[in-house]
Amino acid sequence: MTSTGTGSRPTDNAMRRALKRAGDGVALDVTEAAVLLRARGADLDRLAAHAARVRDAGLAAAGRPGVITYSKSVFVPLTRLCRDTCHYCTFATVPGKLRRAGHGMFLSMDEVLDIAREGAALGCKEALITLGDKPEDRWPEAREWLDAHGYDDTLAYVRAVSIRVLEETGLLPHLNPGVLSWTDFQRLKPVAPSMGMMLETTAERLWSEPGGPHYGSPDKEPAVRLRVLEDAGRSSVPFTSGLLIGIGETYEERAESLFALRRVARAYHGLQELIIQNFRAKPDTAMRAAPDVELDDLVATVAVARLVLGPSACLQAPPNLVDEAYGRLIGAGIDDWGGVSPVTIDHVNPERPWPRIEELAERSAAAGFELRERLCVYPEFVRRGEPWLDPRLLPHVRALADPETGLARPDAMPRGLPWQEPDEAFTATGRTDLHRTIDTTGRTGDRRDDFDAVYGDWDALREAAAPGLVPQRVDGDVREALRVAADDPTRLTDGQALALLHAEGPALDALCGIADDVRKAAVGDDVTYIVTRNINFTNVCYTGCRFCAFAQRRTDADAYTLSLEQVADRAAQAWDVGAVEVCMQGGIHPDLPGTAYFDIARAVKERVPGIHVHAFSPMEIVNGATRTGMSVRDWLTAAKEAGLDSIPGTAAEILDDEVRWVLTKGKLPAATWIDVVRTAHELGIRSSSTMMYGHVDQPRHWLGHLRTLARLQQETGGFTEFVTLPFVHTNAPVYLAGVARPGPTVRDNRAVTAMARLLLHPHIPNIQTSWVKLGAQGAAEMLRSGANDLGGTLMEETISRMAGSGWGSYKSVRDLVAIAEAAGRPARPRTTLYGEVSEERRAAAEASDGHLPELLPVLTD
Repeated sequence: MTSTGTGSRPTDNAMRRALKRAGDGVALDVTEAAVLLRARGADLDRLAAHAARVRDAGLAAAGRPGVITYSKSVFVPLTRLCRDTCHYCTFATVPGKLRRAGHGMFLSMDEVLDIAREGAALGCKEALITLGDKPEDRWPEAREWLDAHGYDDTLAYVRAVSIRVLEETGLLPHLNPGVLSWTDFQRLKPVAPSMGMMLETTAERLWSEPGGPHYGSPDKEPAVRLRVLEDAGRSSVPFTSGLLIGIGETYEERAESLFALRRVARAYHGLQELIIQNFRAKPDTAMRAAPDVELDDLVATVAVARLVLGPSACLQAPPNLVDEAYGRLIGAGIDDWGGVSPVTIDHVNPERPWPRIEELAERSAAAGFELRERLCVYPEFVRRGEPWLDPRLLPHVRALADPETGLARPDAMPRGLPWQEPDEAFTATGRTDLHRTIDTTGRTGDRRDDFDAVYGDWDALREAAAPGLVPQRVDGDVREALRVAADDPTRLTDGQALALLHAEGPALDALCGIADDVRKAAVGDDVTYIVTRNINFTNVCYTGCRFCAFAQRRTDADAYTLSLEQVADRAAQAWDVGAVEVCMQGGIHPDLPGTAYFDIARAVKERVPGIHVHAFSPMEIVNGATRTGMSVRDWLTAAKEAGLDSIPGTAAEILDDEVRWVLTKGKLPAATWIDVVRTAHELGIRSSSTMMYGHVDQPRHWLGHLRTLARLQQETGGFTEFVTLPFVHTNAPVYLAGVARPGPTVRDNRAVTAMARLLLHPHIPNIQTSWVKLGAQGAAEMLRSGANDLGGTLMEETISRMAGSGWGSYKSVRDLVAIAEAAGRPARPRTTLYGEVSEERRAAAEASDGHLPELLPVLTD
C-alpha cells in the first residue's frame, strides 16, 4: 500500500522546471505538484526552502512572524463504535470488545466531564471530541444505549456533551463526528467553535474497489467527504481537514487531493487548518503489513501542500508521528503542531505518545520559532467573529482568547460559563421605519462594506455560474409540444416541456393562450387577491445569500429588529383595515433564540385572534429547530400550538443544488427544503410554493423545480399556490459582482408563468404573479399567460424594494382590481387558503381600500 507514481521517477528536466516555477512563485498545476511530491535529496531541500518562504510570508501577513502554534487539549473518545470498516483503523472497535473491557458503548456524561475537568485543571482549553461515524446505523447496542439515555441519535448526545463541557469546565469543544449533513452543521454549530473531518484522499478507487483501505466504508466516499467540507463552508463553520498519505494513493492522486482542498478553501474561506498525516501501520488491522510512510515522502507532501494552498493556509503535521524529526517539518512549511495533551493519549494512534509541550517548545526554538498556544478555533476566525462563531459561544471563546492576536491568553484558565441565548432578543433597534422610508429616502448604499469577503470567492463563483449567464438553446418540436399541451398538459415529456420553456414569438403567444385556457377551465375567470400585511421583523442575517440585498449585519446603517410589541401593533393595524392575514418572515438573526418564532406567532394571535398567521420560511424553521435542539416535526408542532397557521414556501429559490450553491452560499439544501415542507403538510400546516428565476439558472432548472413541486403536491396536497418570483437584480450582490444575469426577460416571465400553469396542472390550481417585481402592467400580462392570483396588498414590503424593485411597497384593493380589469377579468378577495372572505372583513377592507391610514412612528431612543 505504498504511494507510487503512475510511471517512473520524473525526468531531471521536469523536476528542474517544477522547482523553478515553485521558486518563482508561479501557481503549480496538478502535474507539476505530482512531480514535486517525488523530490528527494537536494531537490527536496530546494522544495522545502521554497515552501518555508511561502509560510513565512503568510505568518508575517497574519501578524505572527516566527510563531508556530499548538492547542493544549484533551482527547475525548466519545464512542469507538463506527459503521465504517477502514482497513488501517484501531480506533473503531466492536461492542463485544467494549463489554469485555468493562466499557459502555459510549462514554458516560460523567466520564466525559472527568476528562474535561482534569484537562481544565492543567490549563487545557480544547476538548477534542472524537467518535465513529453513525454507530447506531450498524450496531443495535449503540441504538439501545442512545434510547436508554434519551437521545434520538449520536449527534444529539454530542450536542448535549458539548454543552455540559462548556458550562461545567470552560473547555471549547472541537468536534470530529465524521460525515455531517448541512442540517447536522446547523445542530452542532451553536455548541462548538470548530469541527473537523479528514478528507484523507480523493482517490475513489481506494473506496470502491475490493481490497482498498476504504472499501465497505460508506462514509469514506470522496464525493461525500468533499460535500461535508463544502457544507461546513456554507454554514460558516471553522473546519479542520487534511490528507492521510501512504494508504495506497498515487502521487497524482495525492496531488489531486491537495487541489480539491484548495478549491474548497478558496470557495468558502472556511478551512481553518489542513493536516498532513502520515500512515503508520498498526497491529490487528488489515494493513498491518503495509510499510510506514518514509520521512522524505511526508516532508515533500508538506512542502507541496504549502505551495499549493498558499501563504494564508494553516498547515499541521502531528508531532507524535515523526520520531522527533521536528526540524524537517518546520523547514518544509508547517506552522502548527495540532492538539497536544498533557492528560490523554492519542486514541487514534495510541502507540505514539504526545511529546511534552516543553520539548516541543525547545525543538521549535531550535528551528527559529516561538511556540504559542492557540484555541481549537484558529485566530483568524476568532477575530472574524460572526458569522463564524455563534453568539452563544462568543463568551466562552472570549474568556480564553487574546483579543488582539486571537491566540490563547497565556494566563487564561478555563472555567465553566452558562451556555444560553443572548438576552433581550426582541429589543427594537435600528432603522425600524425602513418599511416606509425605503420608498422615500431609500437604502443607505447599494452594498455592504464586507461585500468582498462575506459571500465567498467571487472568482470561483463566476466560473461556476458561467453556464447560466447565457442560457443554452434547446431545439425541439415546438409545434408537437403545443399540440400535446393543448390536448392534455399532463402528458408533456421533459423534452417537450423544455422546448416550450424556450418558445419565442408566435409559439410563445400560442403557449400563453393554451395556459390561459387551462387556467379558465381549472379556476374560472376570477382574479383573486388577499388583503394582507407583510411584517419583516428583522433584516439582520448572517447566512450570506448572494442574491439577497435585504440582509444586514447588526452594525449596518439599514439594519433593524422589531420588538414583539411592534410586530403585534402592525398586525392590529392590518386587521383594522380589513386584513385576513399577516405574512411574517425575517433574517436569520444570530441573537434570536429558536423559540423566538413561537413568541412572534403568539404575540400576534394574542393581539388579533382572528388573523391568519402565514409565517416562517423553511430556512427559518430549520434555524428554529436546530437552535432549540428539536426535530423539525416537533418544532412545527410547537409553532402550530403557538399560533402558526401556514408557512410561505420561500427559501426555495431553485430546487437544484447546482444553482443553489452559487446563489445562496449558506441556505438549506434542496432536499432539506422538501423535507421541511413535507413535514409541515403532514402536520396539516399548508404552504405556498415559489420559484425565483432569472439569475444563474437555465430553463432545465425551471423544469426540474416545477416537476419536483408537482410530485410533492401529489404526495401531500399541501400547496395552496405557486408564486413566480422574477429575480430583482439591481442591488443583488451576485449581480453587482458580475456573476448573475440582470433578471429574467419578458419572454422568460411569460414562459415561466405559462409552463407553471401547464406543468403543475391539475395538482396546484392557483398560479400567482408578483406585482411587486413586475409592476401593474407586467402582472396584467401574466394574468393573460396562465396566472389567476395577484397575491396581496402587502401594506409594506422591504425585501424586493431593498433589492431595487421600483414598483412600490403596497397596493390598495382598487389598485389590484384595476390590474385584473386591465387583463379583462373580474377580481375578488380570498383567504390564505383560497376560501371566501367574511362580509365583516370585506366591509373593513372596502372602507379603508385595504391600506393603512398611517404607518407606525419612527422608533426614538
